[in-house]
Amino acid sequence: MLVMEFKAVIKEPQKLAINEAIRTARFVRNKVLRYWMDNRGTRKKELYRYNTQLRDEFKFVKDLNSHACQASVENVERAIKRFFDNCKNQVPGKKGYPRFKKHSRSVEYKQSGWKLSPDKKFIKFTDKKGIGQVKLKGTWDLWCFDQKLIKRVRIVQRADGYYVQFCVKVDNYEQLEATGFTVGLDVGLKEFYTDSDGHSEPNPRFYRKGEKRLRFYQRRVSRKKKGSANRKKAINRLGRTHLKISRQREEHAKRLVRSYRKKSAAFIVGRLCIKGDRFCCKAALF
Repeated sequence: MLVMEFKAVIKEPQKLAINEAIRTARFVRNKVLRYWMDNRGTRKKELYRYNTQLRDEFKFVKDLNSHACQASVENVERAIKRFFDNCKNQVPGKKGYPRFKKHSRSVEYKQSGWKLSPDKKFIKFTDKKGIGQVKLKGTWDLWCFDQKLIKRVRIVQRADGYYVQFCVKVDNYEQLEATGFTVGLDVGLKEFYTDSDGHSEPNPRFYRKGEKRLRFYQRRVSRKKKGSANRKKAINRLGRTHLKISRQREEHAKRLVRSYRKKSAAFIVGRLCIKGDRFCCKAALF
C-alpha cells in the first residue's frame, strides 16, 4: 500500500465543512465504542447495525458519507482487536484498552463520497457536508494510477493546514541485484547509530535544538486567556514548531536509509525493547 499526500488548497467555508466532517466521524466512533462497552460480546455486524441506527437518528451523521461512517466503525474494531490480542499475547505493561477520542484530526473515506478530476489535480467530495472541490498541491504522480486502485482517501488536519492522503493498492517492491554487502546497525542514544564497519552517525538532536523555541511558544500559550483567539493562534504556532521538528526527524531517517539503499545492502538493525520487568532484544533483516 502506497500513501500519497497532497496539500489541500481550500477556502474558509471548506475549512468549516471539513472540521464538521471530522467531528462527525469522531462522534460515530465514540458512540460505537460506548455501545460496545455497554454490550460486551457484541460482534462486528452488530456494530455496523448500530452505525445504521445513528444515521437514522442524527441528520448530521447521515450527511456524512456512509463509507466514512463505516471507516469510523472499523477504527473501533481495530482498537478492540488490538486490545484482546495484547491480552492474549500477555504483552507487558498497559494493554491498550480502547478509549474515547476527545480530539481527532482526520476523516477517512473509502471508494465512494469523492471524485477525482480528469487531470487528477482536484478532488470533489460529494456527500452533504459541503466540502466540495479541493485543489491538490504536490509532486506525486497520481495521474499514472487507475482510480480503482485508490482504496482510501483521508483528509488530515495539521498545524500548517489540511492535507489529502490517497492510499493506493500497488506493489511498491523494487528488485535489486544482490551485492553481497551486509552491514549491522546498532541504534543508540549518544550516537544515532553505529554500523559494523565502525562508522557512526551523530545524533542531530532536533528536539534539543528547538527546545528553546518550544519553551517560548509554550509560555505564550499559558499567558493567553482560555478560549480567546490569541490563545488559538499561540497554540497553532506551538503546533507548527512541533511539526517542524517531527519532519526534521523523519527526513533525517529517510536520508540515512536511502544512503544504504543505494548500496543495495542487507542490514541488520538491533532494537532494544524494555517494558515493565521484561527485557527483549529484537533484530530485523532488510
